Amino acid sequence: MSNDSKKKKLTLFNGKMVSEPIIKSPLNYIGGKYKLLKQILPLFPDDIKLFVDLFAGGCNVGINVNTEKVWFNDNLIFLVDMYKKFQQLELKEVLEHIDSRIKEYDLSLTNGTGYKELRELYNTKREPLDLFVLIAYSFNHQIRFNNSHKFNNPFGKERSCFNSSMKKNLEDFISGLHSRETVFTANQFDDFDFQILTPKDFVYCDPPYLITTGTYNDGKRGFTGWTKAEEVKLLDILDGLNKRNIRFGLSNVIEHKGKENQLLKQWLSKNFEYKVHLLNHNYSNSNYHTKDRNRYSTKEVLITNY
Repeated sequence: MSNDSKKKKLTLFNGKMVSEPIIKSPLNYIGGKYKLLKQILPLFPDDIKLFVDLFAGGCNVGINVNTEKVWFNDNLIFLVDMYKKFQQLELKEVLEHIDSRIKEYDLSLTNGTGYKELRELYNTKREPLDLFVLIAYSFNHQIRFNNSHKFNNPFGKERSCFNSSMKKNLEDFISGLHSRETVFTANQFDDFDFQILTPKDFVYCDPPYLITTGTYNDGKRGFTGWTKAEEVKLLDILDGLNKRNIRFGLSNVIEHKGKENQLLKQWLSKNFEYKVHLLNHNYSNSNYHTKDRNRYSTKEVLITNY
């Protein structure tokens, strides 16, 4: 742990004390929960010993939970490798590597050739920190791989770069990692060893949403997609945790653009003791391809067993 990590203060949100400032992931991760944290964090218990972020993604939730230990898991192994580097290295070393690559490949808002050369290097050598540099200069700062597990997001011409905001988010994120005990694994969600958990622990799940679409859950990029089979398996796992008195929180959407998650609704009807917390957030204007943006609302929820 870093001795010089920033100390957090507590601020009252929704009648509960939450650590501030809230850390924002340095990644522009699709489905990230940063904007919902002030609603989600107060709904978590105060006495969590081990917090399991089962679908970590950009790590926005786990990095901000007040707990002794955080276990981040995500099936995207290249992302996890990058996080492990953040965990192992001092901030100065990470920034030096980024600056070195920017100079070596003359990366800028307009140099697509340098970007493609670094992308080729990463797909050959798999240096984890190079992935972050690529993300900084890629279109919309997105993370995308093809079926051969080659990073293939296009260059973000005149839009993306390693700017001051991204740098600050990275600095705060690494400081947060170094301020507590953290573990990173790259397992499928159902391969996680839930038997190690006790009633003092907590499992947070933010899986791909069954009734929404995205490149991260279409199953066409060399990684497992998300279908009804995966949804059923996860819900069964949560029921198993509940029987062992292990607390959980599940982020999901019940309705989206006129669609209903009937599977989730049926599960809730059979488990009437679970609590459904409706979150105040609407994605109706998040997709510029949608012509009638205000026609449908999204009912996003956090489901808990306590």
